[in-house]
Amino acid sequence: MREAMATGPRRPVSRRRLRFPSFLPACLVLLASAMSGCASTVPGSGEPPCFPPAFSVAPSSAKPGERVTVAAPDAACDPRYGRNARIQVTMTDAAGVEVLTATAPMNDAGGFSYGLVIPAGTAAGEATITAMPFNIDWCDDTGRNNRVPGAGAAVTLERVSCVIPARPLTITR
Repeated sequence: MREAMATGPRRPVSRRRLRFPSFLPACLVLLASAMSGCASTVPGSGEPPCFPPAFSVAPSSAKPGERVTVAAPDAACDPRYGRNARIQVTMTDAAGVEVLTATAPMNDAGGFSYGLVIPAGTAAGEATITAMPFNIDWCDDTGRNNRVPGAGAAVTLERVSCVIPARPLTITR
């Protein structure tokens, strides 16, 4: 196929012309990352992105009927969740059954502490605990204040391409 293509006379390519194409991909990567929300600041706000703080589960293993604490410190930034903010805690057992869903108070900075009792009938093995700000589009990777204004029970939020924050909890008998 190469032989069938007509080619004109070959001219030497200057070194300057070769450098430009190798520089172009680097520029495109930087531009794309800035546009995708990976920039160090939120466009127009002057503030860095602010995400929910990581939470912990203690103890790391429990039996049905025992108490476990799910907690997070205040965020190092200012997420501004509001005075009526809530955290949604969900527990899915080793069999894949959602055995608990609850909301609890969370402060404006994302800190919370919630004590849950392992429900009777929870399958033994590795359970999963998730804790996410309730009724907030926490999936927005720009770090903007995503509290849904005036949202009531009728508003359903759809998560898009996010990893749900989860921690393991071993259920024993």
